[in-house]
Amino acid sequence: MKILNAYAGIGGNRKLWGDEHEVTAIENNKNIAKIYQDFFPNDIIIVTDAHQFLLEHYKEFDFIWSSPPCPTHSNLRKGLSMNAGAKAVYPDMKLYEEILFLIGYFKGKWVVENVNSWYEPLIKPYELSRHYFWSNFPLPKKTIRSGKFSITGGVNKEHGNEQVLRLQKEFGVDLSKYSNDERWKRTLLRNMVNPELGLHIFKCAFKEQQQTI
Repeated sequence: MKILNAYAGIGGNRKLWGDEHEVTAIENNKNIAKIYQDFFPNDIIIVTDAHQFLLEHYKEFDFIWSSPPCPTHSNLRKGLSMNAGAKAVYPDMKLYEEILFLIGYFKGKWVVENVNSWYEPLIKPYELSRHYFWSNFPLPKKTIRSGKFSITGGVNKEHGNEQVLRLQKEFGVDLSKYSNDERWKRTLLRNMVNPELGLHIFKCAFKEQQQTI
């Protein structure tokens, strides 16, 4: 099976998928792409714009996972604009462009992941572990702690290094050799999808095939 992992980050969603499939990962930051490649040496990693790549290559894949950037949709970012002087921004509509594109054109299984938004979603999603998911297959509820949204209420009582160590342990990754910048590592880890959640959704996509084996 050929899989597209768009906006791959360091591959939290992909971590437990195994190596029997051909995975192409798209990440536009070359430093993050290097970490992904170290973690998943058998995957094809391409440093480019995932939004454009999806448009041009979607027919080549059997399963597509897309995680477009989430900050402009988040309650946290809106709160910073309203209360902390951050610049107001338009919500990035590439999220809904991709959902509608996959609904209309893609014949395989697909899922788009994003943060719970500060507004009522324009297309109704599934909600699992404080994420929104849009997909063309059922996603039953499954409670999984997600490091991406483990800090609630805008208050983080952990020091940066403490949170990095906890999330590395929780997700089973080690970033110690990549940077001394704890804020950067914390951002990478909080942007990960919990690997157990990624596996749950992956299994849901192909539940019918699994039942017939």
